[in-house]
Amino acid sequence: MVDLFRAFEVSASGMYAQRIRMNVIASNIANFESYLPGNRPFRKLEVVFEAQEDPYLLQKGYVPVKVVQIRESNQPLRLIYDPQNPRADQKGYVAMPDVEVVKEMVDMISAMRSYEANLNAFSTTKDIAQRTIELWK
Repeated sequence: MVDLFRAFEVSASGMYAQRIRMNVIASNIANFESYLPGNRPFRKLEVVFEAQEDPYLLQKGYVPVKVVQIRESNQPLRLIYDPQNPRADQKGYVAMPDVEVVKEMVDMISAMRSYEANLNAFSTTKDIAQRTIELWK
């Protein structure tokens, strides 16, 4: 029965991580053309996951995930030529946020699918636990 609880923990950690990822992606899309104070273009945010390795749990096949960092992207900013824009440099280029909406939408679909997979694993584990308890009666 303890193994079932560990399976719940792994699925729950995956759902939590993917929920954070979806929130970050939504933030990136919302700030597609935003500027920060000081006229700095918004930098895309990225979520960094890490496996919580424990030799004992690894032998049993349980490796929960955790979010270790939400960092700014180091990708180059998009430059567009718009000499009339008040944010243009001397050459007429405007630095725009490094967010690509299409890529963000693909990442959102991926995050949603991963969340759903973890939710299905959680539900299946719950069903197994319920059936086990029914057999004990």
